[in-house]
Amino acid sequence: MMKKLLILSNLPTKNTEILLYETQKGAKSIESNNIKILACDAREVDHNHILDSAGIIIGTTENLGYMSGIIKDFFDRNYYHCIDKTNGMPYAIYIRAGHDGTGTEVNIKRIITGLKWKEVQKPLILKGSWNDNFKDQCFHLGATIAAGLDANIY
Repeated sequence: MMKKLLILSNLPTKNTEILLYETQKGAKSIESNNIKILACDAREVDHNHILDSAGIIIGTTENLGYMSGIIKDFFDRNYYHCIDKTNGMPYAIYIRAGHDGTGTEVNIKRIITGLKWKEVQKPLILKGSWNDNFKDQCFHLGATIAAGLDANIY
C-alpha cells in the first residue's frame, strides 16, 4: 500500500527553500516504491493533504522565539479538521533558528500534543548563522523518516 510523507515549511528565503528541498531529496533517496513524497509551501497545505498522509515533517523558522506565522496559520486552518482523525501520526520537525529554537519547539509541540501525533525523531534545530551542514542534516532527517515509514517502524 502506498504511503504519503508530507513535508511542509514556510519559505521566506532561498535558504529555507534549500532546507525543504534537501529534506525532500533525503526522503526520496531511500528509493521506495511504497512511499510517495509531497513537499510544499505550508500555505498550500490543507487538511485533506494531512488526512491522506502516513507521516509529516514540518519545517519552520524561529520568529521572535515562536514558529513562523505561516506555520501557525497552517495549524489554525487544519487543527479542527484533523483532531481525533490523525491520532498517532508520526511527525518530525526542523527549526531554522537564529537563536536557540527552544520557544519555537515548545509552542509547536503544544499544538501537536492536542493532535495526538507521535514524535518519531528529536526536533532538528539548525542554530545560528547559515551553515552548509544544515543541508546534510535535513537530508538525513528526510531519509530517516521515509525509511521508518517504508519499514513500518511507525
